[in-house]
Amino acid sequence: MAGHRFDPAKADKLLDPKRQDLVDSDLVAMKLNISDGANVMDLGAGNGYFTMPLAMRTSGDVYAVDVEPEMLGLLGVRAQERGFDHIGLIESDLEEIPLSDNAVEASVAAFVVHEVANRKNAFREMNRIMKSGSKGAIVEWAQVEGEVGPPLHERLDPHVLMEEMKKTGLILDELVETKDIYTIYFSTEK
Repeated sequence: MAGHRFDPAKADKLLDPKRQDLVDSDLVAMKLNISDGANVMDLGAGNGYFTMPLAMRTSGDVYAVDVEPEMLGLLGVRAQERGFDHIGLIESDLEEIPLSDNAVEASVAAFVVHEVANRKNAFREMNRIMKSGSKGAIVEWAQVEGEVGPPLHERLDPHVLMEEMKKTGLILDELVETKDIYTIYFSTEK
C-alpha cells in the first residue's frame, strides 16, 4: 500500500538547512553528470529542494512533477525569484506522467516512491521518459525509526525497490546507504 502524501502545510520543513545534513541535493545532482542543455525531471518535486540544483546544471528544460498543486505553486515562486524560467511545473502522479518518450537525460525521485500505489508503473514511466543511457537517482527513507520522514511501516527496503526497478528495465549503478536514507543511482539501457 502507498504511504500518505506529504502535507503542503509543512512545506517549509523541506527547505530547512538541516535537511542538507540528511541529504545533499547538490551532490545527488552532480552525480547525474548533467550536461548543459540537457532536459531533466524532478519527480515528487515538492517545493524544489532537488529542482533548484538540477536547474543550476542545465539550460535545458527542467520538469518539476508533483501531485500537489500547492507545492508546485511554492516551487513556481521560488523558481521565479531565482530567475529559473526553464522550470516547467507538471501536476501529475508518477504512474502516468504527461511527458513524451525519451524527453529527459536525467531524473530524480526523492522521498516520493514510498507514496506511489504502483511502483512498477512509476519505474516504467521513468524508463519511458528517460533517453537511452540516461542517469537517475531515487532517494528514500531507510527502514529505521527517525525524527523525520514517514512512519516505519511506510518505509521501503532498498533491495525490494532495486528488484522492482530491474524488472522494468532500469539498470542499477550504485546503492548509497546512510543511517537515515538511501540513494539508488540507476541508468537506462544504451
